[in-house]
Amino acid sequence: MADQGLVNETACAVVEKLKAGDVTPLDLLDVLEKRIAEVDGKVNALPTLCFDHARTHAKALMQKPASERGLLAGLPVPIKDLTAVSGVLTTLGSPIFKDNIPAKSDILVERLEQNGGVIYAKSNTPEFGAGANTFNEVFGPTRNPWDTSRSAAGSSGGAAAALASGTAWLAHGSDMGGSLRNPASFCGVVGLRPSIGRVAQTPKFAVDRTLGQQGPMARNVEDLALLLDAMSGEHAADPLSLPVLPTSFLSAARSNQKPKRIAYSPDLGITPVDPEVKAVTRKAAERFAEAGAIVEEAHPDFREAHECFHVLRAFDFAISKAELLRTKRDLLKPEVIWNIEEGLTLTVEKLERAEAQRVAMTARALEFFERYDLLLAPATIVPPFPVENRYVAECDGKKFDNYVEWLGIVYAITLACCPALSLPCGFTASGLPIGLQMVAKPRAEAQLLAGAKVLEDILGVRGTTPIDPRSPR
Repeated sequence: MADQGLVNETACAVVEKLKAGDVTPLDLLDVLEKRIAEVDGKVNALPTLCFDHARTHAKALMQKPASERGLLAGLPVPIKDLTAVSGVLTTLGSPIFKDNIPAKSDILVERLEQNGGVIYAKSNTPEFGAGANTFNEVFGPTRNPWDTSRSAAGSSGGAAAALASGTAWLAHGSDMGGSLRNPASFCGVVGLRPSIGRVAQTPKFAVDRTLGQQGPMARNVEDLALLLDAMSGEHAADPLSLPVLPTSFLSAARSNQKPKRIAYSPDLGITPVDPEVKAVTRKAAERFAEAGAIVEEAHPDFREAHECFHVLRAFDFAISKAELLRTKRDLLKPEVIWNIEEGLTLTVEKLERAEAQRVAMTARALEFFERYDLLLAPATIVPPFPVENRYVAECDGKKFDNYVEWLGIVYAITLACCPALSLPCGFTASGLPIGLQMVAKPRAEAQLLAGAKVLEDILGVRGTTPIDPRSPR
């Protein structure tokens, strides 16, 4: 029987054990199956398991020499339930697809498997990834391991809760309006939205959809960098994809390259933020001074972010889901119907204005990063909220107009085409995690990961997960 203590090891450490022959991929699957049976009923992070699929792949990998098993060497990885895995139930969190079993995997999944990842589960997501609270009519809600009465955020909430509760060492997710960053913040793990094209994905509905990107999630920065290495690289099927860089992201994370000038903003100038979240993130950002960095309060001008994102997101919903609205309206949740209908009423003039706004914000962000190495801000504007709340309706006295407006602090960064991650940076007075959003200029993931590792070491929060799921206090 494999040692259940492996649950607490880092992904990098487990990969080294795999390469040394100290454990096998089958051992790790046994460990995960037992751990899932013990804890996942309390959080519902991984509603679809595919251990037969995983063991078949693991056995095939084990026929190869350890040196030929790829970067992950047989490490198990769950895939978010928006992304196709051949022969495995893929519901997109929707009753429409509750029985959907794809014949072909997304090219992201194929790449992970080529790099030694073993797919053993699908992680829970809201319907079509819409909304930053993970619940759906197929599998129900995912709960936060730190307090099971609280949300794990979304839309990669299942991935974050699995990492935090020890049912995954690494996890795949995706991010349009903070869907890797929000759950990482709520669950005390690390989630990265990479630059456009860093991770190849199968184009759907349009070749040049760039609001949503696939990315890695992990318990610490080094593990995150390892998974980004395993995900990255160009692919002919994705014309936007970027080639692998000469230096690995894991090497970059370990480089100890310190940023010289840091900007911190409590709100990016566009959103209310809970006072406790402001205080904890500001204190964390200021600790960069211990690494010799100058820390100043500043941010790019994101004044158009709400209008721009509302329009471009609605357009994306229209091109990807209008047919579902016409044929399956009764099976769609209200928020999705609203978003599609908003998209279908857009004029060319509104799209023209939104695209121009995005170009302007990206240009101003690039100019900003000529002065600053990194931009820091809260990753979410509130601590984890009750799981029954569909979304955050109000913060610090401001009521929001719709179910996504509370995500402005992350979707502004999406619009500016910058890579960004959420790093655990502290806790509320009641013991709930808070994440610090760290942002770099486009395609500067190496610089971002290096800075994140420096601050992670200073803050000393690495190793706070995994935990056993906790009941409300």
